[in-house]
Amino acid sequence: MSDSTILAARNLTKEFRGFFAVSDVDLSVIRGSIHALIGPNGAGKTTCFNLLTKFLSPTRGTITYNGKDITSYSPADIARLGLVRSFQISAVFPNMTAMENVRIALQRARGDSFDFWRSDKTLRQYDHRAEELLHEVGLEQFAETPAEELSYGRKRALEIATTLALDPEMLLLDEPMAGMTQEDIERISSLIRRVAKDRTVLMVEHNLSVVSDLSDRITVLARGQVLAEGTYDEVSKDERVVEAYIGSGHD
Repeated sequence: MSDSTILAARNLTKEFRGFFAVSDVDLSVIRGSIHALIGPNGAGKTTCFNLLTKFLSPTRGTITYNGKDITSYSPADIARLGLVRSFQISAVFPNMTAMENVRIALQRARGDSFDFWRSDKTLRQYDHRAEELLHEVGLEQFAETPAEELSYGRKRALEIATTLALDPEMLLLDEPMAGMTQEDIERISSLIRRVAKDRTVLMVEHNLSVVSDLSDRITVLARGQVLAEGTYDEVSKDERVVEAYIGSGHD
């Protein structure tokens, strides 16, 4: 594997009782890039993403991260290596403030338990870094706001902040724009661009305008296999990709 490749899959396959949801997928994610995984409905995107993040075990194939074979690792194992799936590993407590949520995530990252009865002085040691993370995701003015009172887009930003508390080298985002208003999409797109400046991002995303705007490279799946790979301009002009999207009724 090239030094420029941070995450790679070779012959990645997942079979469910004779049905191949993912079949012999090869994927390479370049360090420091934003890489999108797209495809029409039923293409195998979610299964592939679950395999890469170890929420599913492959029937065959290998997954490597920074040159290390992580095929048999658990999600917790790969998170410790710096490969973190947002919106799954992060946890937002609705009745706690944004600051309290990030502080708890920092406790977890540093090996402390979720001891809510710890002294205020002990918990306050995390405040400075929590404030930095809230600033990074544009939530500093909402530090004392309960999470349940945040808009949907700002809740997603808070989830990203709690994920960043784990100090990931690579972020895996599962449909980060799902259910958002246009205003929230613009806000989270800007956030992803900012946090990707010194990290690698792999995302599954249905919104093709977001994919076009953010992605350095795109892998298109169809029927569980890689249909095309390249820049947005390259894959959007590929006749096979156009046919797959039009034929699926994907909007």
